[in-house]
Amino acid sequence: MSKKTLTQEEINKDLYARLEKLESLLSGGKHVKVKENKSENFSGAKGGILLLISKRFFSKKRNAPETKVELDKFEYFYNIQVVQTTLNRLSNKTGPLITMDDKGKKVYVKRK
Repeated sequence: MSKKTLTQEEINKDLYARLEKLESLLSGGKHVKVKENKSENFSGAKGGILLLISKRFFSKKRNAPETKVELDKFEYFYNIQVVQTTLNRLSNKTGPLITMDDKGKKVYVKRK
């Protein structure tokens, strides 16, 4: 019974195959895709937020009050509760935004 000596290339192939298998098991074999708004219909609270996303407003961390002030500049007049709800809905796992805590405040930023 002689053992076969593996080359470095064979070892690398085996390791990459194992890694791919583990990653597919951990992610459930599904890749999350971000929905992108293809139409230019910016009506309603969601449309206002999408307009701000297209204007790169969320390239930095922004909270809901900052977003409301910016929406007012574009003549989207909504209560802070409406803005907050819309931001939360757009920051789900397939949405264009992500949320994080910054000094105890919830902030939003564009998903990369």
